Amino acid sequence: MTQPAISYQVRAHELHAHLFHVTLTVAQPAALQGLSLPVWIPGSYLVREFSKNLQNLSAHQNGQVVALAQRDKCTWEAACNEAVPLVLSYEVYAFDNSVHTAWLDTQRGFFNGTSLCLRVHGQEAQVHQLEVMADPALNGWQVATGLTPHKVNKAGFGSYRAADYDELVDCPVEMGAFWSGHFVAGGVPHRLVVAGAPPSFDAARLLADTQAICEAEMVLWHGAQHGKTHRAPHANYLFMLNAVGDGYGGLEHRNSTALICTRQDLPRLPHTALAPAATVSGANPSVPSEGYTSLLGLISHEYFHTWNVKRLRPAEFARYDYAQENYTELLWFFEGFTSYYDDLLLRRAQLIDDATYFKLLSKTINQVLQTPGRLVQSVAQASFDAWVKYYRQDENTPNATVSYYTKGALVALCLDLTLRQEGHTTLDAVMRALWLRCQAGPMTEADLLAVLANLGGRSFARELNRWVHGKAELPLRSLLQSQGVQVHEDPAPLAQRLGLRVTEHQGIQVKMVLRGSAAEQAGFCAGDEWLGLTVGSGASASHWRLAKLDDLLLYTGTAKRVGALVARDKRLLHLTLTLPKAASTWRLAMQDSQRVKQWLGQ
Repeated sequence: MTQPAISYQVRAHELHAHLFHVTLTVAQPAALQGLSLPVWIPGSYLVREFSKNLQNLSAHQNGQVVALAQRDKCTWEAACNEAVPLVLSYEVYAFDNSVHTAWLDTQRGFFNGTSLCLRVHGQEAQVHQLEVMADPALNGWQVATGLTPHKVNKAGFGSYRAADYDELVDCPVEMGAFWSGHFVAGGVPHRLVVAGAPPSFDAARLLADTQAICEAEMVLWHGAQHGKTHRAPHANYLFMLNAVGDGYGGLEHRNSTALICTRQDLPRLPHTALAPAATVSGANPSVPSEGYTSLLGLISHEYFHTWNVKRLRPAEFARYDYAQENYTELLWFFEGFTSYYDDLLLRRAQLIDDATYFKLLSKTINQVLQTPGRLVQSVAQASFDAWVKYYRQDENTPNATVSYYTKGALVALCLDLTLRQEGHTTLDAVMRALWLRCQAGPMTEADLLAVLANLGGRSFARELNRWVHGKAELPLRSLLQSQGVQVHEDPAPLAQRLGLRVTEHQGIQVKMVLRGSAAEQAGFCAGDEWLGLTVGSGASASHWRLAKLDDLLLYTGTAKRVGALVARDKRLLHLTLTLPKAASTWRLAMQDSQRVKQWLGQ
């Protein structure tokens, strides 16, 4: 194979300074060659300004300095001799331990191409090569990436190829002394690497459970004969999991995903010198902990994106514009429907039971019902506004917007249960038909409506207009009951009854005040510190110091109105709080096992 038109050499040798050094060679530059670094990374809808971490940029041809003119915050131009390769050299500061950018220290390296790889304007469709350089400082390290190997050693250092710039920046690179395991699902080889795992890590269990998730998702998308009739859209797949002290999240890519979890969320070996407290007390160690269940749900979510958003994707994302926001109203489908299936597929993979699934679904329902913003903003508008609202949350977020993840998941639930109730089809069949109709490519809401009408036997435009483009409450109770699920109403937590979201570290700090709540009517503000409580009046009044919110239940007694002492901007304020009537949260339970099995076990 000939030398590619665009090639990058990445060296991670300044570990203590957290600097990657990059050399970019453009074999045949334009006379006025444009170069830029993306401002966002697909899958995370926020302008992150990656160029802020780029430094010491220089350009040469035949050893002679080439002047670079900066045109905006992330774009440069070089006046070139078109017959001579252009060589650029620069450094990237890498100290963001998330899935979105880049990280480098003495223990681990990680980067997305959007953070390190300048885009060569006009040559994005050319073959790109990435060479990850070995260095003595990286003794014992390995490399893992979804890119196609070209010339690599056993540790993974060497050169990789991408068909174009889009593929290059859609394949992050993990580096370090990580644990690595392999399995095959649906005839496709998969690799799982885990960085930062503690000695108690049960690698075999995580590997087996991840395999079960992958197999369940291939069955959903391609049917039971997925390995014979419809091939998976990826020839191989890589999970990159970074276990940290505190963190959670993931980002999907075309044949890989980058994940973060806490070390406590990893499955633990059943027999260790100091067994977990749950095992000592007699709990069943085979039942996943709440944290491990969340990790499995994250794995399920990001793997589902291999189909839903990486291939089947909004028409607006047919070609990414890396220089600015890319808007779509369809995140309720691509993120919300993925959120519906992530936990549902854990149940179908038999990694959780019915009771655990209902607990997870109840949590999603309560999150939406406890968000006043659901009555302010439609979930389609929330999708469009992701760039400035979902990814830029503040104290007013729950009052002004709704999550396209959670409400989108409930829209999927309502569609699925409606289709099942009417007896024509299921949402599983709709997803498979969309995949084939759009040829695993760009889709619109009109495509979804067409498939729903074809398989469902009628138009679903009214439902989408109300549930997606409107602000009406979803018919959750009636649809769940029709599917054999009982809805119980339990007393809401105290914070929810008051309309507060607080932290309780060394006192009560108010983070958010919900619209129309008792706390808002009393005059509480985000940022207040709730110090004390006065119950009664005059000589019979009693005064109490509050350390945590539950102290309120201890001191109020039968009072219907109390005084609240808060600190705001170093002032002490006295507020009058009328205690609200009881509120409730939903709890789902089995009522008709046969109907539930038809849904959860399909």
